[in-house]
Amino acid sequence: MTRLLPGILAMAAIVVASNILVQILLGQWLTWGAFTYPLAFLVTDLTNRLHGPREARIVVLAGFVTGLICSLVGTQIAGDFGPLVTWRVALASAAAFLCAQLFDIAIFDRLRGGRWWRAPLVSTLVGSALDTAIFFTVAFAATLSFIEPGNDVAWANEALPLLGAGPVVPLWMSLGVADWLVKLALALIALLPFRLIVRQFRPQAV
Repeated sequence: MTRLLPGILAMAAIVVASNILVQILLGQWLTWGAFTYPLAFLVTDLTNRLHGPREARIVVLAGFVTGLICSLVGTQIAGDFGPLVTWRVALASAAAFLCAQLFDIAIFDRLRGGRWWRAPLVSTLVGSALDTAIFFTVAFAATLSFIEPGNDVAWANEALPLLGAGPVVPLWMSLGVADWLVKLALALIALLPFRLIVRQFRPQAV
């Protein structure tokens, strides 16, 4: 278990940082948390490559528990418009993280025998898309308001052009697309540290 400690600590740090930075807006469509959270996929993929899928699931579980704790704390902190984290957002965050990370592990493991970049890139792209779709739909879609009837998500369902220039859609879809584009860019950038770290600790794997 001690060999997994760096991955567990890194995952916990990313989850905590993302839960804090998601409260800070960056422009019209993003928060600073959008730039830290995707690093969780890098940690998962590194653990998978260096130690295996079982160990990667342990690291993901540590991140999941950390996220639950952060969400619970957030529900108890009052912001300008209510709790910093609503129960609906907490549920969306937990479901998105767990599903996306477990899919990432499964896809990575299936592709691990191919070119060095294929497993981390494909697994991260699929996991990121799943994460974004689950989180923004569960957290903000009007059709799922029954999850937390007292949580007003009318602001997220305001009809606006997609990213300010596309077809008219609910605001939460623009937020989701912007978030996914950041994940896509970071998935490509993360290939470099992935290769360097794996080459350092397990040269035969690259």
